[in-house]
Amino acid sequence: MSDVIEILLADDHPVVRRGLRGTIEDDDQLRVIAEAADGNEALRKIGELHPAIAILDVDMPGLNGLDVARRLAQGAASTRIIFMTFHADEDLMRAAMEAGGKGYLLKGSETEEICAAIHAVQAGRTYIGSTMASVILKQKVEDPSASSFDLKMLTVTEKKILRLIADGLSSKEVGDELSIHYRTVENHRTNICRKLSIEGANALARFALQHRAALHEKLF
Repeated sequence: MSDVIEILLADDHPVVRRGLRGTIEDDDQLRVIAEAADGNEALRKIGELHPAIAILDVDMPGLNGLDVARRLAQGAASTRIIFMTFHADEDLMRAAMEAGGKGYLLKGSETEEICAAIHAVQAGRTYIGSTMASVILKQKVEDPSASSFDLKMLTVTEKKILRLIADGLSSKEVGDELSIHYRTVENHRTNICRKLSIEGANALARFALQHRAALHEKLF
């Protein structure tokens, strides 16, 4: 059984993990050896078990999927990362690949494509799901500037904070980085949301994560 590809699944929804496990193990060359319900658990189990492939949800409690990939990239982990998410967003996809991802699939992908992605990534290739590729092409045809956004209304400090949020830092960590109180960071976050018309719990973090690549290009 040395040719079997060992896989870890990380998603905070048990039903999603159960469905993925069934889909993957229909291929007798693939075996799920562990599951994780959050990013911290995923990072720990990858360190303990060294699976060939880790399939990570982007949005997870604790460490998100991109944070897990970045931390793995800082070490000597050989595990290759495939992201699976509901977010059909080109900027997020780019951020995911920059974080160390080798594959990007949208949830709801066909069984054959999920297995094909695993085999391709294990073979050293990059795999972008066909649905995601179609979304990118459609966006570029309909609106070539769809992924752009205006940061001119933000102050220099607000821009720095937004970039640090995109890098996965909490308000306290942002405050430590910029030598300001975390409550001041929270006030800046409120102002950024107002200026960019962002509403909802965790919406700013989601926005920053989705536009991380562009933020690093545009801010400085």
